[in-house]
Amino acid sequence: MVESTRIVLASRPAGAPTPENFRIETAEIPAPAEGEVLLRTLYLSLDPYMRGRMSSAKSYAEPVEVGAVMVGATVAEVLESRAPSVSKGDVVLAYSGWQTHDVAPAHGLRVLDPAKAPVSTALGVLGMPGFTAYAGLSRIGKPQPGETLVVAAATGAVGSTVGQIAKIKGARTVGIAGGPRKVAYLNEIGFDVAIDHRAPDFAEQLAAAVPDGIDIYFENVGGSVAEAVYPLLNNYARVPVCGLIANYNATGVPAGPDRLPAFYGRILTKSLTVRGFIQSEFVRELYPDFLREMGEWVAGGRVHYLEDVVHGLAAAPEAFIGMLEGRNFGKLVVRVAD
Repeated sequence: MVESTRIVLASRPAGAPTPENFRIETAEIPAPAEGEVLLRTLYLSLDPYMRGRMSSAKSYAEPVEVGAVMVGATVAEVLESRAPSVSKGDVVLAYSGWQTHDVAPAHGLRVLDPAKAPVSTALGVLGMPGFTAYAGLSRIGKPQPGETLVVAAATGAVGSTVGQIAKIKGARTVGIAGGPRKVAYLNEIGFDVAIDHRAPDFAEQLAAAVPDGIDIYFENVGGSVAEAVYPLLNNYARVPVCGLIANYNATGVPAGPDRLPAFYGRILTKSLTVRGFIQSEFVRELYPDFLREMGEWVAGGRVHYLEDVVHGLAAAPEAFIGMLEGRNFGKLVVRVAD
């Protein structure tokens, strides 16, 4: 038996999560059965979708039960294996959640090669966030040379990758982020224009940045950013809807008039394609191509990535709360162990 430290959902949040919604506890992990492996977590991914899993509202995935371990992708070391496909000492991509140790079926793991890229990238640019950008852009956004793409939360793991892939495809890229430091980073990695959504004249800056309109808006945020974008969409513009982080902590409908009729009017009169998606629907079709192409782009310096690393499992709740408030800078990961 191995003792694991884990963070469980103590209660469901009403509005923004608080530290009281989480609880740290220990539990004994049994020895792996045939076909299973014992894992020690090295890195834990923190992602916006986890806020939805804390809620009991109906969604595309089952909610985390109160008292259960918080969900999440992990990079882990194999301490013991009872499966021929995985060996002791391998480093793997798993889905162990917020805990230091786990026993998992070997068939659900991907063995990583630390010689090709830092293993933490399997949680970011070479993992689910990177694949989300790749799939949403290639199957819904479909950027063409000379078109204009706008992406919000552009320094995040998804947004920064979206902009860089679009640039590779020949599009003009406009990134929206919060604060001068993040805006400067977007300029460093090759965005054509970077805009601070906290600026009092944000809407005017955005309109000036897209004199020919917007052909693709990769939606990560919603809220006031989306309200500034939608009047600027061109005919036949495509809107992959990946996330709506501005609304995740909402406890009621926004104040003011109902904007839905005007939104439907734009979809109709401008022949817009607005398509929500979950990255898992494209895995079977696109994942091998993603690993090959993104691996080449990262190795060749065509796609850059930034990681915001916090240390120790106990730091996960506060880091997660901060991410929902936009305090992270880059892909947020927890280094659980060396």
